[in-house]
Amino acid sequence: MSVSGKIKVVVVDDSALVRKLLTRMLESDPGIEVVGAAPDPFAARDQIKRLNPDVITLDVEMPRMDGITFLENLMRLRPMPVVMVSSLTHNGAKVTLQAMELGAVDFVTKPARELSVKLEDYAAEVVEKVKNAARASIRPLSTFSGEDRDRFRDRVRQSLREAGAYEARSAGTRQKLVAIGASTGGTEAIRRVLECLPPNSPPIVISQHIPANFSGPFAERLDACCSLSVKQAADRMPILPGHAYVAPGDYHLRVQRDGARLICRIDQSATVNRHRPSVDVMFDSVAEAAGSESVGVLLTGMGRDGAQGLLQMKQAGAATLVQDEATSTVWGMPGAANQLGAADEVLAIEEIPARMLTLASGKGARSA
Repeated sequence: MSVSGKIKVVVVDDSALVRKLLTRMLESDPGIEVVGAAPDPFAARDQIKRLNPDVITLDVEMPRMDGITFLENLMRLRPMPVVMVSSLTHNGAKVTLQAMELGAVDFVTKPARELSVKLEDYAAEVVEKVKNAARASIRPLSTFSGEDRDRFRDRVRQSLREAGAYEARSAGTRQKLVAIGASTGGTEAIRRVLECLPPNSPPIVISQHIPANFSGPFAERLDACCSLSVKQAADRMPILPGHAYVAPGDYHLRVQRDGARLICRIDQSATVNRHRPSVDVMFDSVAEAAGSESVGVLLTGMGRDGAQGLLQMKQAGAATLVQDEATSTVWGMPGAANQLGAADEVLAIEEIPARMLTLASGKGARSA
């Protein structure tokens, strides 16, 4: 941070208008100082060396070097908090999710003319995400790729074998519903949990704070890397074993009992904790519809969304897990749940898949 205690930011975007707009928005907050504005990654590299910012905002499409290539180099050589500024397109969403995999903390959609009537809300979002990024735990890129990722998967699968989770599933033991909530850093945390699971996993519902145009590509990206089938939830879609359902952006996802089966319900009722989808909304519905036949998992994220809902699940008899501080990008939501007494267990991200599956299989005893 600067001598004044402000968060130092470098804005990287090839558009002079966007650089000016983001600078004005960020500096509207007394706790932020924009110390540099770069039109491309080469200028950004020099400014980062000279100005030592706490956070950078990074465009994806730029001349001379694209934002993804620059981000990959940056996270290998000088890991630091990065907030991506992405276009509201399907391709923009796919590239942004790739950036999250490379280590970006979060993203905001690129300001557009049609946003002009909501610039105050947009500015508040940009400021909040930059402040969150400044507090995030950043790890070198090598932690999330290549041999390290293979070792992570191997550890999880070994834990699954030791817990007997695979055998329990093949034996036809009744499966419980798993509900997963996350926010900042959650796109990667969710991927790391789901990609280790077998195709006969219990049914899973997911609420991740994400914009409307990004939830579909997010579900597609998960489906491509996971053994189980991952879909964006649709209203009245049946919830089946071997499937995971992602809440559509700007819609709440609820679970409802329909006779003997469970179904997805989506709606655009009022935001909860300033979010839609809200993790609390989903967890509350799971507590009511599935009760003790469910497992709640709260992963990395800023704020408190999901903490009260996880407590509701626990009080309804569900097993509840939260990600630990050491492996969370931001220990806001899971930390708040732990403080409320909503968590049966606090686990590192690599411990969650096996424990979650064991509890959902009906084999694992709920911790006291």
